[in-house]
Amino acid sequence: MQDAWAEKLSCATHCHRCNLKMAPDNPRILSVISHEAICMSCKDQEEKRADYEQMSKQMIGQCLIDTEIQWGDPQGYCYHHFYPFTC
Repeated sequence: MQDAWAEKLSCATHCHRCNLKMAPDNPRILSVISHEAICMSCKDQEEKRADYEQMSKQMIGQCLIDTEIQWGDPQGYCYHHFYPFTC
């Protein structure tokens, strides 16, 4: 899982949700809903959803099962759903 997500998502060139072009130094984050790289504006909108808290809790649980890596690991897939990163 680690290699697959890093290759697919870490250097995404566009926001998966709004299609905003992202340069390598633009912060991006993984959506807790789609698990795709999104821009910070879309993340702000995602966090306003009524079901965001429940969705994020479910995502953490499933992510820990899938990756067997703690969500707080800065190199981990789960971590990047909550902390912005650049390419």
